[in-house]
Amino acid sequence: MTTADKRARLRDDLIDAAEAAVSVNGLSGIKARALAEAAGCAVGAIYNVFPDLDALIYEVNARTLRRLDAVLAGATDAGDDPETAMRKLALAYHRFSRAERRRWTAVFAHQIPDGAMPPEWYLGVVAQLFRHIEGPLATLLPGSTPAMRNGLARTLFSASHGIVSLGLEEKLGPAPDEVIANALVVMTRSWVLGLPGAVAPPTRP
Repeated sequence: MTTADKRARLRDDLIDAAEAAVSVNGLSGIKARALAEAAGCAVGAIYNVFPDLDALIYEVNARTLRRLDAVLAGATDAGDDPETAMRKLALAYHRFSRAERRRWTAVFAHQIPDGAMPPEWYLGVVAQLFRHIEGPLATLLPGSTPAMRNGLARTLFSASHGIVSLGLEEKLGPAPDEVIANALVVMTRSWVLGLPGAVAPPTRP
């Protein structure tokens, strides 16, 4: 095995170890010594592969986002109208956040130094998620530009995330899953109806 192969294997082992730690303890589980022990290396070897623990956390969180991307890709059907598609996406996001709670929380709990930015490759992983909303928006707003749809997709995601996050953390009191789901349905319907210039969605019975 070449040095490059060993380095690549150690990199994967450290990401696996970090992901396992996050799944049990959230971001607080990311401890250099424990990760080194799990990966079978010296603590210093971590920093031969990653410049810092933030870089390792980005890799773990990217795995979570790619898993979410796959879930969202399978959440809708080709024949869904835009509102139905966006409602399904919001509900799928809720289910994912519940099923992958510690990994999901880690994505948003990761704090980086003031003035720092996530790496470009990671922002690309994030950007991929919005295409699921941009597709229905293109049908709903046929005269919109890609930039407009991207901005609106981020807005709808932010609204959905706020409902899901506050609900799961019960910041405003107890919030059973059905309450969160109903809030997402109401929010999505109201959001679609409020879009200026939108092609009117079908009236549901």
